[in-house]
Amino acid sequence: MRRGLSAFNMTSLALGLAFLYLPIAILVIYSFNASRLVTVWGGWSLRWYAALIEDRAMLEAAAASFAVAAASAAAATVLGTMAALALARLGRFRGRLAFSAMIYAPLVMPEVITGLSLLLLFVALEVDLGFWTITIGHTTLTVGFVTVVVQARLLGFDRSLEEAAMDLGCPPVRTFLTVTLPLSLPGVVAGVTTAFAWTFSAFATPQLIGGGRVNMVSNLVYQLGFASFNFPFAASLCVAGLALTIVVLSMLRLATRPLETLGTH
Repeated sequence: MRRGLSAFNMTSLALGLAFLYLPIAILVIYSFNASRLVTVWGGWSLRWYAALIEDRAMLEAAAASFAVAAASAAAATVLGTMAALALARLGRFRGRLAFSAMIYAPLVMPEVITGLSLLLLFVALEVDLGFWTITIGHTTLTVGFVTVVVQARLLGFDRSLEEAAMDLGCPPVRTFLTVTLPLSLPGVVAGVTTAFAWTFSAFATPQLIGGGRVNMVSNLVYQLGFASFNFPFAASLCVAGLALTIVVLSMLRLATRPLETLGTH
């Protein structure tokens, strides 16, 4: 039996990794470009990173994106965890197929279709478009991500721990809070970070259901890149967000590592 990767597999792997990460590497490099134009290299400079701190529009967009992402991720985590618990623990209940389809539909449906549907709903209900409509929209779009991740975690650990707690007289709610939730915490954290990151970088949905009242980071990047043609500034904003995401994910990874193998043996 041959061991290792063949030349074809190695080439395919290298091309796949280059396709995924080469654009990010180019983005990082051009964020240090002293020139305002992407076609002109003006030398290495930190001027655009310094300008981030002084740009009021950027700070307001970052605050709005953070608020929307935090609110929608929190709501999606609660709803997604409850949905995952129902799918993993209630067996084949009546309406399970329809319930699963409604949960997973936003994962495969184009974002613009969901956003346009929500826009028609809010207009029909005469709801003012703004912060809360964007939050509701992104909760609808991200609850499926949380459900998938948490459900996988719930199906992965030993259920005898829950049964032992209930055999010792622990009520179902307390069993969930003291046994099930701590054991599924890595999945919950993965779900909430996925929902947060997806919402923070979303572009189409805020444009459709925001009513033009909430300017998020993705909208600002679009305006900087295609309206004012300040590509290095837009690149520095993206790199700053990428660095923040890596730091947060690393901290969460370290915090949940002791719980990853708990309940699997």
